[in-house]
Amino acid sequence: MQVFRVLPLFILISLTTTTTITKAKRISKKGCNDTCGGILIPFPFGIGSNCFLNKWYNVDCNSSIPYLSALNNVELLSANSFGDVTVNISMTFDCENSMQNSTLVLSEESPFSVSDYENNLLVKGCGIYADVKENGSIVAGCSMICPNDTGGDRNNCFGVGCCQDTIPYYLKSFSLNRTGLERPAGDGSCGSAFFMGREYFPSAGFPRQSVDGHIIYVPITLFWYTRYTDISSNWPECKRCALKGGYCSINVDAASGVSCYIYGRSKTGVILGVSISMGLLFLSVISYALYKIIKKTKAKKRKQRFFKRNGGLLLKQQQDTDIGLVDKTILFTSKELGKATDHFNENRILGRGGQGTVYKGMLADGRIVAIKKSKVVDESQLEEFINEVVILSQVNHRNVVKLLGCCLETEVPLLVSEFIPNGTLYDLIQDESGELSVSLSMRLQIATEVAGALSYLHSATSIPIYHRDVKTTNILLDEKYRAKVSDFGTSRFVSIDQTHLTTLVKGTFGYLDPEYFQSSQFTEKSDVYSFGVVLLELLTSEKPISFTRFGENRNLATYFMLAMEEGHVMSIFDATVIKEGSSIELLAIANLAMRCLNFNGKNRPTMKEVATELEGIRLSYVPSTDQINFGHVKQHEEVLLSYGDSTSTSTSFTFGDNPSR
Repeated sequence: MQVFRVLPLFILISLTTTTTITKAKRISKKGCNDTCGGILIPFPFGIGSNCFLNKWYNVDCNSSIPYLSALNNVELLSANSFGDVTVNISMTFDCENSMQNSTLVLSEESPFSVSDYENNLLVKGCGIYADVKENGSIVAGCSMICPNDTGGDRNNCFGVGCCQDTIPYYLKSFSLNRTGLERPAGDGSCGSAFFMGREYFPSAGFPRQSVDGHIIYVPITLFWYTRYTDISSNWPECKRCALKGGYCSINVDAASGVSCYIYGRSKTGVILGVSISMGLLFLSVISYALYKIIKKTKAKKRKQRFFKRNGGLLLKQQQDTDIGLVDKTILFTSKELGKATDHFNENRILGRGGQGTVYKGMLADGRIVAIKKSKVVDESQLEEFINEVVILSQVNHRNVVKLLGCCLETEVPLLVSEFIPNGTLYDLIQDESGELSVSLSMRLQIATEVAGALSYLHSATSIPIYHRDVKTTNILLDEKYRAKVSDFGTSRFVSIDQTHLTTLVKGTFGYLDPEYFQSSQFTEKSDVYSFGVVLLELLTSEKPISFTRFGENRNLATYFMLAMEEGHVMSIFDATVIKEGSSIELLAIANLAMRCLNFNGKNRPTMKEVATELEGIRLSYVPSTDQINFGHVKQHEEVLLSYGDSTSTSTSFTFGDNPSR
């Protein structure tokens, strides 16, 4: 007769459907109780009709104690879906009968047998021998000798007062026999033999014994299995399954309690599944490779398009014309600058302006650079932009930020210049922390250096360069606080025969030349006006536009001019400047600033004249140790000014107790 052991429930569930893995695991058939007195009752066992596989698995739940009715109503201690069930059997014996009877009846028709890997043959007593016979053949046995008629350690069965032996596989029909049943001297009981589950011995001690000593209750683990005929006789589905070359398996989630498992289909399904998986994997790899190739090709074409649109071909033409430009104008790649700035990470931003954002980066050779990313690009002025890049890359002045090169592969051009570490002049002047005191000597030095740089741009380069946005935020300070003029984003080159440059008005309020604002004609004197405002900031430490002042005084240039006209200009100077400078020196600087701010550009000095005059003041300056007290100065000073259309004006400055602001 063909038999098979039931597949574990979790395997069966995975074979029938993958979705049940995520569901709560059910151990009994749907609509059936799964416990009795706290004991789990898994399928094929069941309580009530249509809840068990067949009669052998019928469980009676009387007084909350489960019993197997097919096995003489033995008490059910535990059961699982993996082929094991533990029952509590009673065994009767007496000292005159060598045969030991049990309530456990395991017929050939039943699916149960004594589990060899869960039970042992246990024999207790002294001077006795017990064996197990199957069909007349001894299959297990053991004997004990108790020295000096002692019972030995019965909680640890080591052969002294107790012995044990393994039993064969699938033991169904058996008999227990004992010999040497005489009561040993000094021992008040006779020996006994029984099967017992290993998990209950020796920790649980010897089995419970009845009052008269002739009955013992033993927990024993049985192995159960289902036969094909047991299933097919109850479910027609299994007959149809057999015709298809498969077999039935118990499945608690199936409506009938069984499922048909066909080897051929399973094998084909596995092969098909593996083939599909490998095919999908191969397609995924190919698709990813094609995606990367296409993406790389598109990126390359996009870079070429940007390079052409940003004037790269014009730059190449100029480099071919002038070989000296090859080494001076460096073309950086977008990949190189992306790596230098950590892909233009927000943490690398040095500052934002109207023209774009400046990032700090480190090139592959270790150089620290500043990378300016413009906001927009005007394609109509690409030729001018390329000319600016070419000429600025050749500018070599110690007080002008060096342009190292550019990148034309991106949507907007990127300009790469040297990195200046100590921030802007604006930050230095407006620093409220007071960590660094800006002396008059330092202010004069910075003013002289800025004037010299602008003078160089206006007159010393091959083509004059107008900055057009001179202000303290565009003046950087290096590690020794030397001035560096930067940000030529709005600068323009002027041919020698041009007297002015007509453009849309661009600039920063507070620094904007009034004449340029009215005429839209930018000249070199427009840069002079903006520098005059910078000079005022150095003298007063005031902002070019301040809402703490009222009316027309909000503009620093107007505020200064009114103070000059009213004769109390010294009252608006910074305290450090007043403390360290003499009135003659300070009024000379004020007079120079007044000339730079003249409404008529023709009456303003050139940047070369400004630089020369500032250099003279700086060289003649001797730091003063005396402080000027505005409350006690009672003298008048005459200052020669060049203001408005007049060539000279004598203005009297009175230092009283209440200077007008």
